[in-house]
Amino acid sequence: MAFASLRTLPSWRWTGLTGLLGLALGAAPVQAAGISGDVVRIGVLTDLSGQYADTSGKNTIEAVKMAIEDFGGQVKGKKIEVVTADHLNKADVGATKARTWFDRDGVDTIVDLNNTAVSLAVYNLAKERNKLILNTAAASDVLTNEHCIPTAIHYTFDTYAFASGAVHGLAAQGKKNWYVLAVDYAFGKTAAETITKVVGESGGKVVGRTYHPLGASDFSSFMLPAQQSKADVVTFANAGADTVNAIKTAAEFGVSPKQTVVPQIMFISDVKALGLQKAQGLVFATAFYWDRTPETRAWAERFFKRTKVMPTMSHAGAYSAITQYLKAVDATGSDDDGAVLAAHLKRTPINDMFAQNGQVRADGRMVHDMYLVQVKTPAESKREWDYYKVLNTIPGDKAFRPLAESKCPLVKQAS
Repeated sequence: MAFASLRTLPSWRWTGLTGLLGLALGAAPVQAAGISGDVVRIGVLTDLSGQYADTSGKNTIEAVKMAIEDFGGQVKGKKIEVVTADHLNKADVGATKARTWFDRDGVDTIVDLNNTAVSLAVYNLAKERNKLILNTAAASDVLTNEHCIPTAIHYTFDTYAFASGAVHGLAAQGKKNWYVLAVDYAFGKTAAETITKVVGESGGKVVGRTYHPLGASDFSSFMLPAQQSKADVVTFANAGADTVNAIKTAAEFGVSPKQTVVPQIMFISDVKALGLQKAQGLVFATAFYWDRTPETRAWAERFFKRTKVMPTMSHAGAYSAITQYLKAVDATGSDDDGAVLAAHLKRTPINDMFAQNGQVRADGRMVHDMYLVQVKTPAESKREWDYYKVLNTIPGDKAFRPLAESKCPLVKQAS
């Protein structure tokens, strides 16, 4: 942590540090206080057992370990450690674990957080304790809008980018009327509102909206109003197993191919679970595809050797975010001062296998290109995991919510 930020520390940490600083001041000019606890400790807070375990989960832990190994296993001569926990998709569980990590276990930053409700709970703690959050897997763009905090980076994707890419792509095909089926918690509600706004701006209309519980066992009753709406497009604002089950049910009920089915968040693991026969033709926006460039292919093949699956965008985002975090630790000399680390990340362009010329804005949004893709037919696919055709690259400044529309107070402070 930087010396200038020590006054923001909780009293229990300030007391222990003042004596050390007194010794240091007598011997040398004041510099960054160094690596806290002589170890850089990264917490992966993810879903290891529920709806989102395949899209993130244990393989995000592997992606984080890959990033650490590729960095050399240490920074500033100090060891890098990983601790993990399952948030169970419950905000109170996630908040309790984060509090324990920050206050007792010396965790310096938390990555993943693949549930918006969990993210919001952890954000409150991170803001109080001046800790950096690398949110690589929660989707709702409230995290960089009205609920932004100074020490969080929303890294991989968000609801606005998914909605904007799909809506504008289909509007060009004359498909204007949409029906929304969304999961009934913070992520789904935000996504539904964003879709409604973007559809309206494109000259279309949302003709109906229904919410389903997280982890719904049966989507049959939710398909009937979607059919009856006669909307051009039926979109699913959910993720993971919910998306897979909704798409399967839509096919069984004949919603598709009569109406265009658009998943707002579709991971390559979801396509694998569905199979190309059922997933073929689906169009959606994604933040990463393993077979897009030589760099993405090389990294993905290494990931595959460890996990036996190709990486989702959450896995790739976690690898990239941790790599950038370790670079920031090396540059600033601090591993746990959220304000110092976030400031460094906001002024440093990001160029790696995940993002080219990525930039973290004042609101914490990491802006990078998104990709509009279509799932291949079985005949088009040449091998396992050869699933996508990239239809279009959506420039970062077009993909994410414009700062002019932001409700994040950090934006006004920076202007």
